[in-house]
Amino acid sequence: MKKFTAVLLIMGLILSAVFAGGKSEEGTIKIGAIFAVTGGASFLGAPEAKTAEMVVEEINANGGVNGMQIELIIKDSAANPEKAISFAKQLIEEDQVVAIIGPSTSGETMQIKDLCESYKVPLVSAGAAEAIVNPVAGYVFKTPQKDSYVAKWIFSTMQTMGIKRIGVVAANTGFGNAGKGQLEKYASDFGIEIAIAETYDKAATDLTALLTKLKAQNIEAVVNWSIVPAQSIVPKNMKQLGMDVPLFQSHGFGNIKYVEAAGEAAEGIIFPAGRLLVAEKLPEGHPQKENLVAYKTAYEAKYGEDVSTFGGHAYDAIMLVIEAVKSAGSLDRTDIRDALEAISGFPGTGGIFSFSATDHNGLGMDSLEMLTVKNGQFDFLY
Repeated sequence: MKKFTAVLLIMGLILSAVFAGGKSEEGTIKIGAIFAVTGGASFLGAPEAKTAEMVVEEINANGGVNGMQIELIIKDSAANPEKAISFAKQLIEEDQVVAIIGPSTSGETMQIKDLCESYKVPLVSAGAAEAIVNPVAGYVFKTPQKDSYVAKWIFSTMQTMGIKRIGVVAANTGFGNAGKGQLEKYASDFGIEIAIAETYDKAATDLTALLTKLKAQNIEAVVNWSIVPAQSIVPKNMKQLGMDVPLFQSHGFGNIKYVEAAGEAAEGIIFPAGRLLVAEKLPEGHPQKENLVAYKTAYEAKYGEDVSTFGGHAYDAIMLVIEAVKSAGSLDRTDIRDALEAISGFPGTGGIFSFSATDHNGLGMDSLEMLTVKNGQFDFLY
């Protein structure tokens, strides 16, 4: 953990500046978190909660922020939008948090987005749907890369591979529907024809019938856009059906547990993601490598499991909020919002964040790499 702590110190997150005012002179810095720690999206929420706890534990152990401890209040939504709404109200009204990180999913985030706006509470979401920040909402930010970037990376790779006719499947979730929309929006720009596009229930355990419909269309590749466990069923069912075409996944595939669940059928899956999953393979001197390796090493040593991009989304969210608290000089929610929007060149696991009044995601196309599964592990596609 020493290297991890050193990186925090280098990034300026163990703060020494004196706060200018507000209620920061007493008590703790309360930050709320809504994660799907249990339930169907636990592959997202569990590593997110663990990551946020680890970061706060390290910062508090090293003196906290301006001598004050951070109090992280985590609520387990189990990916239920109604629970997310209830927890958001509780965190805002009762706990008086200065900001909220999460929720884990896009659907939950869209449900509490207006609530955070109305209360003027900064929200840094771990959800990926572009609609979270487009159009821009004053108090709402997100850390995963934009859906449109992911769609464009997939189509650009298909162009390189000579693929022109594809089938699309997506979970009937906020994330799945948003991603399907982005694929349909940009396909023609890359000369790609979507011959068939279907959605499936997020609780599906067999997608044979749906994939049989795709196979009948003589497609050259399949794109699956999902975060739910069913995304591991897609490759298994494709293999059973003898569908010998490439399978592309969204950035929601960034957890090795999905590979393990799919078994040998996961081999060769292609997907865009941030560089956290291949941190050690980055060249020396890469601007993200030190931070990525430090976080990955600390997480895996502490919890005995592989790091995931989802934990990385929470890492970025909590780091960005703390950086904003430092820059704001107070715990006033509006001051923190303004400070978030002013962050530029901030190294996170998802990329180098530079927010602005017109961009509350802060990442570019260059925040993504095309990855694949080789011998049961994540690797660069090329």
